[in-house]
Amino acid sequence: MKSCVTISLVPSLQGGPWILWDDLTTSCRKANELGFDAVELFTEGPSAGDPGELGTLLEENGLALGAVGTGAGKVLHGWSLTDPGAEIRQKAKRFISEMITFGAMFDAPAIIGSMQGSHGNGVSRGDALKYLTEALEELGEIASKASVKLIYEPLNRYETNLFNRFNEAAEFLDGLSTMAVTLLADLFHMNIEETCLADAIRTAGSHIGHVHFVDSNRRAAGMGHIDYQPVMAALAEIGYDGYLCAEALPYPDSQQAAEQTINCYRQCTLSD
Repeated sequence: MKSCVTISLVPSLQGGPWILWDDLTTSCRKANELGFDAVELFTEGPSAGDPGELGTLLEENGLALGAVGTGAGKVLHGWSLTDPGAEIRQKAKRFISEMITFGAMFDAPAIIGSMQGSHGNGVSRGDALKYLTEALEELGEIASKASVKLIYEPLNRYETNLFNRFNEAAEFLDGLSTMAVTLLADLFHMNIEETCLADAIRTAGSHIGHVHFVDSNRRAAGMGHIDYQPVMAALAEIGYDGYLCAEALPYPDSQQAAEQTINCYRQCTLSD
């Protein structure tokens, strides 16, 4: 398993659950200095820095791009894949498609979290799941042709009413034709919804494509009450060898949150 840290390049969302908030150059250097293997980007759209800058910075700092988030489409524009308006749904799919293409240039998957939307406000659960299915089939194939995976993230009940439990999301993916969609195991969301994080990981293990390594209070790993030993044991048991990415609040500040994360990561992986 490899370490990864989030970088937000959206100033208007300052203070949200991303650890590094400096410009791209400074953030990549910090990630390298602290010993992270990769970075996950949250951007306003399908670019980061000047043309060619991201690739250069990744190479100079010995970093990979672990994933790219698509949440700006929802937070900044209000788009979702289950919106009652067909035009909005189309804009959401177009935005995610562009993010898939952007990430694929660096062999990185795109993540669908908040852009999945919810049912209600004139959209029945049945219609919402139909819209979500159609979107994931289409976007999954776009990802497949770009030789990357598409990552779907079950969120807690306060953020969506589509899929909150990990096993339910896994069963939903089993019903898709595309084989390019995997699940994101976000330990913060799972801590709210699951009876046992380790059991949930074992049950849906074959679907896990990415992990958000974060604590129960959305602070850096080790600053809440999650017991990481059984979680790490379960991930090892299913053969997970992807990223443990810190999508956490920059508390008490970015530097200390990053240091806490990498220290906890090393403790967990060394003791595994």
